[in-house]
Amino acid sequence: MGLSNLGIFHTVIGIIAIIAALASYGKYGRINLSGKGGLTYFYGTVITSLTALGLSKHGGFNPGHVLSLLVLVLVVVAFFLHKKRMGNTRARYFENFFLSFSFFLSMIPTVNETLTRVPLSAPLATGPTDPLIGKTLVVILVLFIAGSVYQYTQQRKINKSTFLPDPV
Repeated sequence: MGLSNLGIFHTVIGIIAIIAALASYGKYGRINLSGKGGLTYFYGTVITSLTALGLSKHGGFNPGHVLSLLVLVLVVVAFFLHKKRMGNTRARYFENFFLSFSFFLSMIPTVNETLTRVPLSAPLATGPTDPLIGKTLVVILVLFIAGSVYQYTQQRKINKSTFLPDPV
């Protein structure tokens, strides 16, 4: 697969973070930073984003590094909102969105790297511009939008059931 030791470490931690996020989505309908899955996603994503900065197929700083930094900022801000704004209803909306958006953005390189490397003998895609990658990312975008709408409506129900005011 042509992965360096850093690439292997990055991939393993990234897979763990993705599985943890999916488990949290399955259990709570969101990445819940109060649960083990959510915390595993947070720490795994921080490590994966930082290690991505040391990886480059083409040398030098590239759009993938910018994406890693954006994902890092999103999860750190979400974590801050979770820890420092516990009673703030509006903060929960942003926390949920930032975590979901970070997951969506993480899927862009994940899909590209997976489909251009697997199976080893004949990868499913030839490169980032392969139509299969584009179609897969469109499906993930639709799931992200649907999931964000679901999370928003669930959060509104929680706010109404606990008599908390809705954000303006």
